[in-house]
Amino acid sequence: MEGKGAGSCGKGNRKVWIRMSKRKLKEDSFTNRECISKVQRILRERFCHQNTNGKLFGIELQCKQLLELLKRTAIHGESNSVLIIGPRGSGKTVLLCHVLKKLMEVKQVRDNTLQVQLNGLLQTNDKIALKEITRQLNLENVVGDKVFGSFAENLAFLLEALKRGDRAHSCPVLFVLDEFDLFVHHKNQTLLYNLFDVSQSAQTPIAVIGLTSRLDILELMEKRVKSRFSHRQIYLMNFFDFKKYLSICKEQLSLPPEFPEKLFIQKWNKNIQILLEDQRAQDVLKNLFYFSKDLRYLSMLLMFALNNVNASHPYMSVSDLLEASRLCRMDSKVNIVHGLSVLEFCLVIAMKHLNDTYEGEPFNFQMVYNEYQKFVQRKAHTVYSFEKPVVLKAFEHLQHLELIKPVEGPSFCAQKEYLLMKLLLDNSQIMDALQVYPNCPTDVKQWAVSSVN
Repeated sequence: MEGKGAGSCGKGNRKVWIRMSKRKLKEDSFTNRECISKVQRILRERFCHQNTNGKLFGIELQCKQLLELLKRTAIHGESNSVLIIGPRGSGKTVLLCHVLKKLMEVKQVRDNTLQVQLNGLLQTNDKIALKEITRQLNLENVVGDKVFGSFAENLAFLLEALKRGDRAHSCPVLFVLDEFDLFVHHKNQTLLYNLFDVSQSAQTPIAVIGLTSRLDILELMEKRVKSRFSHRQIYLMNFFDFKKYLSICKEQLSLPPEFPEKLFIQKWNKNIQILLEDQRAQDVLKNLFYFSKDLRYLSMLLMFALNNVNASHPYMSVSDLLEASRLCRMDSKVNIVHGLSVLEFCLVIAMKHLNDTYEGEPFNFQMVYNEYQKFVQRKAHTVYSFEKPVVLKAFEHLQHLELIKPVEGPSFCAQKEYLLMKLLLDNSQIMDALQVYPNCPTDVKQWAVSSVN
């Protein structure tokens, strides 16, 4: 009896232990899901804003220089103008956003300074730019139905409306001109002339900040505009080496100390350290580094890799980076070809043969149709035979997909069948698409790889 009681007690303890283990597994799983959700949120926000814990990489000196310049305008009422120049992806926008954020942390600046954001792609002429300035300064009611003789009078009136009695109490205005080189192409460069003119005079304190990737921007300015520009220029270049690139990658992926789950931080950050020491991971990053030092490409790669992290796969692995690299390098046009019908794909192959025959000279629909008909007659297949209007419709669909386009220049052709076109795919893209084209008929494959007859 005693033995039986002891056995029953042992079984009872085992059942309790199993229940506790199951409960602990559920709790751990829940904790993991919570942690992964927080990790995804933190890192996605970091990748999207191109900023790591408020840090800048390699442009700290430029940041300090720009911050001091804007402080003199926002706090001391000193007008300035400056150009931020660097290739695309060098961090011009990140630098400016970081400086403006730090500047607005000062209460005196935050309560008194106005910002006007203009973009050369959107404000295509001075009239549109002036309307946007009026809207952003909330001065629509002030302007009302007033009529001004010139752009300068209108701008002067807007800036005068911001004053509070004298210059010392005027609201400083920060004018940010993104794609600055496009404003240079405005008629007579009137907007730039007046903004630089105000920045040189003892009127409302303003700072004009231009962002451009054109190194010859000063040569594009008119003499009268150039004479009013302060000639302050801040240059950005991605000079860091691969070792620095790896440290940036580590910074991007590491969790901050304030993350609530301390044990998870240690495991995650240690895993990232081991991951980046792996030669295969370094090869992926090295390929991207030599392709472009633009940190936006790095963020995109890490974003794709992060998508594979979940509760059952809580840490990033080398395979995640390899898969992300494959997705980043995927050709969008090849993907479009995957979705074409067999008829449309046959037309692409016909164009490929025409390109090979005529060494890249433009073609028209009739030429493509004749080439396609040769294939149909040679194979004696009714499967591939379609009426000419159907083939023309497929040809037009390829144009809508932007796989072909009309040649540039004036066209006097009345019939669309004879309109000269150009193929926007090269042979390698067509052959890559052929390898993975779903259920591609054998005859079509052989035709694609055959030499020109």
